Amino acid sequence: MENEKKGGPLSFFMNYGWYKKYLLPGFIAQSVLVAGGYGTGRELVEYFGQYGPTGGLMGMGLTFVLWAALFALSFEFARVFKAYDYRTFFEKLIGPGWVIYEIAFIVLLCLIMGVVGAASGSILRDSFGLPPLVGSGIFLVFVAYLTYSGSKTIEVALSWWSYLLYVVFAVFLYLGFSKFGDAISANFAADTVKPGWQMGGFKYAFYNIAVTSTVLFSLNYLESRKEAVISGIMAAFICILPGVFFYIVMTGFYPDVLSMEIPSNGIIAQLGVKFLLPVWLIVLFGTMIETGVGFFHSINERINATLLEKRGVGMSKAARGAVGAFLALMGLFISNFGLIGLIAQGYGTISWVFFGLQGVALFTLGLYKLSKQGQ
Repeated sequence: MENEKKGGPLSFFMNYGWYKKYLLPGFIAQSVLVAGGYGTGRELVEYFGQYGPTGGLMGMGLTFVLWAALFALSFEFARVFKAYDYRTFFEKLIGPGWVIYEIAFIVLLCLIMGVVGAASGSILRDSFGLPPLVGSGIFLVFVAYLTYSGSKTIEVALSWWSYLLYVVFAVFLYLGFSKFGDAISANFAADTVKPGWQMGGFKYAFYNIAVTSTVLFSLNYLESRKEAVISGIMAAFICILPGVFFYIVMTGFYPDVLSMEIPSNGIIAQLGVKFLLPVWLIVLFGTMIETGVGFFHSINERINATLLEKRGVGMSKAARGAVGAFLALMGLFISNFGLIGLIAQGYGTISWVFFGLQGVALFTLGLYKLSKQGQ
């Protein structure tokens, strides 16, 4: 299983079992997470920065610990029960309650894709003066192509964009330290910790818990409990690290950063490096495509598993692409007809649904069922 066949020059890393087991799930999770999370920096302010430089960093540490536990347990549960799509996973975990999870997942998808659909047009407009329709069109084409191509292509594409994202975030960290290192050090030295940092870390961890459902298709490479646990911890590390890079630079602008509408734009402007903002926005645009692909592919895998169960034949590539294109169009429709606000009103409630059906259920029913399996 480790080195079954050699891929092309762009997928050489998929020849290595250790990569597919320990790094790939994390890169996929990070790909889905970043567009809504670290790309603008606004969520880092809301969930971490407002508690002071040190308090926010402690909150991120708590988020990492919770993610590590959630990923590790989810990966092991998926491995043991061979649950590589979210319907199978939650049928095994909570029985008939999987229907409630699916409703919440689809509502979440509508909200996220509405936001992403709107942003995909505005990013290329603001960066290069292109009409919003161009950005939306590129978004639609890439999402349809990748969902049409299937799991292997998605694994490779999301891996490469993760590499690029890490390079850009590392350059951002280097430039930030080079120019504002004294301010960063001084703000951390002040050791400001405001009440509530624990809740900030807790909320952010569970606010993004649905990301685990988009990773399930890549977990069939795991062969033991040890591999699942290590993979889960690595996934948490891969997901939190870009946020830590951004947060460290952001700390140099504390407390002014708390009032910035889009912290990334304000900080990059003050860095004075002209090439960085368009590169940053292109990478962010790519992560939006990745977010769409991650969620849409999880829907495809759920449909495919049901078709295989009921008639023994899965989805065709054309059907996969059609579902991806339809869902992308739905996101663009939501963004253009002002439905985001309506959906967002219930988002706080949906987050608690995920916490109950996924977080609480995993650490109670999940642990119990795993103990019964004894694998």
